[in-house]
Amino acid sequence: MVRSDVRRNRDALLVAAREELASQGLGAPLEHVARRAGLGIATLYRHFPTRLALIDALLTCTVRARIEVAEQALAMPDPWQGFVHYLVQAGRLEAADRAINDLMSVRLPEATEAEAAKCVMYDLVALIVRRAQDAGRVRADLTPADLACVIWANSRIIDATLEVAPDAWRRHLGFLLDGFRAEAAHDLPVPALSPDQVRQAMTGLARRRAGVPAKS
Repeated sequence: MVRSDVRRNRDALLVAAREELASQGLGAPLEHVARRAGLGIATLYRHFPTRLALIDALLTCTVRARIEVAEQALAMPDPWQGFVHYLVQAGRLEAADRAINDLMSVRLPEATEAEAAKCVMYDLVALIVRRAQDAGRVRADLTPADLACVIWANSRIIDATLEVAPDAWRRHLGFLLDGFRAEAAHDLPVPALSPDQVRQAMTGLARRRAGVPAKS
């Protein structure tokens, strides 16, 4: 059984890491994280031996919050409302925690726990989309990969408007939701990204983040 003080220190480090990464990005010095948590760097390394271990734990918490939102969406009787609920709540999570903007838009193959959670999330999102399509509410050509693009776009909107209009992302999402309706569908100029292309794009983003190792 984990001692309460050990659990408390770990939780404090995760909170501090979320705050530090939100302000400085994924390459934030770990010494700053420990200091923000009121702990020594040795304590941080006892819990998280590497930067990747810390990011893996932090990202896993983030993905689990998305999984909870997806499960809520699937429990809603109206497939369209469930689809909207997922996208709105996912946007709310992004807007409430700027660290998510970096963490959710990259793929870290070595962050095994987080990547496993992402697979669960992806399957749930695919089911949300398919359920709404089967009900004739969402255009048939929409794929979960298209929703990954929504996340990428939304994160940049949140970053750009945070200080002047923190809810601006909701207006942009409203436009997108109208375009996702089945009755709005028309032929698109290029095909959707394949799952492999999405993985490659996310891995490429991770590679460009300072201090974060990534492999294709």
